[in-house]
Amino acid sequence: MRDMSAGPRVLLKRLRELMAEPLEPQERLDRIVRQIASNMVAEVCSVYVLRSDGVLELYATEGLNKEAVHTSQLKMGQGLVGTIAASAQPLNLSDAQAHPAFRYLPETGEEIYHSFLGVPILRAGRTLGVLVVQNKASRNYREDEVEALETTAMVIAEMIATGDLKKITAPGLELDLTRAVTIAANGYNEGIGLGHVVLHEPRIVVTNLLNEDSDKEILRLAEALGSLRISIDDMLQRRDVAQEGEHREVLETYRMFAHDQGWVRRMEEAIHNGLTAEAAVEKVQSDTKARMMRLTDPYLRERMHDFDDLANRLLRQLTGYSGRATDENFPLDAIILARAMGAAELLDYPRENLRGLVLEEGAVTSHVVIVARAMGIPVVGQATGLVALAENGDPIIIDGDDGQVHVRPMADLQKAYEEKVKLRARRQEQFKALRSVEPVTKDGKAISLNMNAGLLVDLPQLAESGAQGIGLFRTELQFMIASTMPKLEEQEAFYRAVIRQAAGLPVTFRTLDIGGDKVVSYLRSQEEENPALGWRAIRLSLDRPGLLRTQMRALLRASAGAELRMMLPMITEVSEIRAVRELFQKEVQHLSKFGHSLPRKLQFGAMLEVPSLMWQLDELMAEVDFVSVGSNDLFQFAMAADRGNARVSDRFDILGKPFLRILRDIARAGDKNRTPVTLCGEMAGKPLSAMALIGVGFRSVSMAATSIGPVKAMLLGLDAGQLAEELNAALDDVRSDEPIRNLLLRFAETNNIPV
Repeated sequence: MRDMSAGPRVLLKRLRELMAEPLEPQERLDRIVRQIASNMVAEVCSVYVLRSDGVLELYATEGLNKEAVHTSQLKMGQGLVGTIAASAQPLNLSDAQAHPAFRYLPETGEEIYHSFLGVPILRAGRTLGVLVVQNKASRNYREDEVEALETTAMVIAEMIATGDLKKITAPGLELDLTRAVTIAANGYNEGIGLGHVVLHEPRIVVTNLLNEDSDKEILRLAEALGSLRISIDDMLQRRDVAQEGEHREVLETYRMFAHDQGWVRRMEEAIHNGLTAEAAVEKVQSDTKARMMRLTDPYLRERMHDFDDLANRLLRQLTGYSGRATDENFPLDAIILARAMGAAELLDYPRENLRGLVLEEGAVTSHVVIVARAMGIPVVGQATGLVALAENGDPIIIDGDDGQVHVRPMADLQKAYEEKVKLRARRQEQFKALRSVEPVTKDGKAISLNMNAGLLVDLPQLAESGAQGIGLFRTELQFMIASTMPKLEEQEAFYRAVIRQAAGLPVTFRTLDIGGDKVVSYLRSQEEENPALGWRAIRLSLDRPGLLRTQMRALLRASAGAELRMMLPMITEVSEIRAVRELFQKEVQHLSKFGHSLPRKLQFGAMLEVPSLMWQLDELMAEVDFVSVGSNDLFQFAMAADRGNARVSDRFDILGKPFLRILRDIARAGDKNRTPVTLCGEMAGKPLSAMALIGVGFRSVSMAATSIGPVKAMLLGLDAGQLAEELNAALDDVRSDEPIRNLLLRFAETNNIPV
């Protein structure tokens, strides 16, 4: 393995000293280029920095005309410097002027220099500028010189990232690293969030770049690689990981990368060139990422995420970095940015500090979005590429109404959004004024408006929103945020607290809906090819009756002397309800035998989420006291469109004829069997879709607490009978292709109904 010569090693040591000295940014940069030129025996050394307008500006030079500093400019892709920035690849030329991309800048005086070596200044794969050395004599720079210049560029990248160069940037201009970024995405929960970025899986910023002992760093790297490889092998050998499937291909790809000798060799070479083990990992990661980001092949770009994740795992091994902000440095106005995350991971964050959530992936009905909506925070999804453009602590605005994300926003935009927030606050006050108004339509139809909940902190919103009860209490959230299985006594205390805080209003508890993508860490489960259709909800509960019976016992004891409303999730056949009733009766007998008080009234219900129940409606309604439609899953299964897959989740309209006809059939079956029917899915919380539900016959809906005001404002001006007449005629018309959504919007506009 080549070792770095004494000269470059001295250079890195001197650069480290320069970074620590109390110098003005321009003087520090001037000394850096002077040191590089001297050490590499180059007649020219120049630093170009990328601005937010896509221009590479000369910020410092040794050898070219000093008057060209902050004057000489090249656009991205223009000239040799622009070509390096655009490709994120070095250029090593013996005759620069013969290269087709060469561009003559007369103010620099560089025409007398022939040999040229330029490397991109990279940070996390992102180009921040270009570092160049030149000589009069024609020559090709050695490979170790290229490596040394790339290593030096990392030091300059950190200097740019600290923001020091802002002081010497012309007024009105910004560096690319700090430029304002706006991304158009999808609004998943309405609201405006102003705050500061918290990366869910933050990049590990390496500050200790230069090593004192290469052999020691090589050993550290080898040990970390060994631990990483063992952890991947362990994941592959675990019995609870299925032997087939896409997840296994991902793990095999990880193992391939982890054993790739080319990757290891490049890291070891960077260490021999003076970097610490973690800086070597970051350098190779950044170089590889910069190249892969410019690929057009979607498969190879997807592999970039695998490699990036693997490199981050190795960095965590080397630095011992946990990757999470502590309570001391967690911002008071945090907006979480993530590629993807689970519902339980969101609940790990201090709720009182959360101002919003931005996802690069996920869909409007994914569980983390449902939980975020229950928490009352705005959510934006499909914000592709945003994580790479943001840093922890960056100012950010998210607009859940319009699906916009603004990172490092300009002052005028910040002010405009502050005004928008004030306007929303005034609108919320108007909704608050409706809190005590009975939800009755213009033609006298009473509509029951309930809220969804899952945590004790949700309960104050019951009174604040004017909800008439809790139509869906997600009991699984207590299990998802716990590190161990909640004991009987803990569950009982929790349910009793919910009932007490509801202050006499009805609460409908849904039994455990875990499995699939609702992962509970302490319950072993097998990897499934299609978890949404797999071992989850009531299927899991019936296979583990002890789990279900413990929850039933806790609910019965907590509801002593009160009403208990309990419903079962993901029922597929009516026989499942009968099986649960048998278990329930055993718990009632057990508690009676030992003298425990029982609920004064029991209401037993089922979720209608699986389409098979559409052909068992009469049997279903004969078996239960009420039915609750889970529109998220029912729509997913009816349309064969995975709600977590953004490519298909928005392909079909929930207000389309097929689904509204299904809902109408359910409402009519409820009327026929005199069985109360409610709906507690996503569509209940939007005024337009809630209007459609009333039109097809629903008289009870449940939604996020923040949605009750807007939905109530809609229904107060609605003539439900007139809407039903027009809507039913449209649903029965098999010849018309007009979207039902258009009909609803036209009806709302004609009748001045706020939607």
